[in-house]
Amino acid sequence: MKFIAHRGNINGPNPLKENSTQYIDEAITQGFDVEIDVRYEDKVFYLGHDEPQYQTSLSWLVERKDNLWIHCKDLTSLNIFCSNPVDFNYFWHQEDDFTLTSKNYIWTYPGKECGPKSVLVMPEWNTDIDKLGSLKSLNCEGICSDYVGVL
Repeated sequence: MKFIAHRGNINGPNPLKENSTQYIDEAITQGFDVEIDVRYEDKVFYLGHDEPQYQTSLSWLVERKDNLWIHCKDLTSLNIFCSNPVDFNYFWHQEDDFTLTSKNYIWTYPGKECGPKSVLVMPEWNTDIDKLGSLKSLNCEGICSDYVGVL
């Protein structure tokens, strides 16, 4: 099972560091995959949930592509990744129950049913944090959470 640090978070939300390249690298170094929020504006890649916060490069993304789950935040970003020959794992969604990533994983909205190819997203929205460890026995591909360090 894959454990995916939501925006780089491992032991809870940290809005001051989320989506920064250093924070993402720390999570990868600790053995986690990371879900990141990406925008492409004026021929530049940016990380950031609600707005472009941290400028980054295509080479930075390529070097980490095997550990990144790229949430395209707008149509421009989605088009860039769709036309890129690098085998990134990317997706776009809002509040869909299920979204298929470019690598055919089922990105599953919090609280929705999951299956073997599903990534259960933000289970802490529906499960007490001290009970998250019990989710390891689920038959799913992965869990994306702000608390992957307790799983």
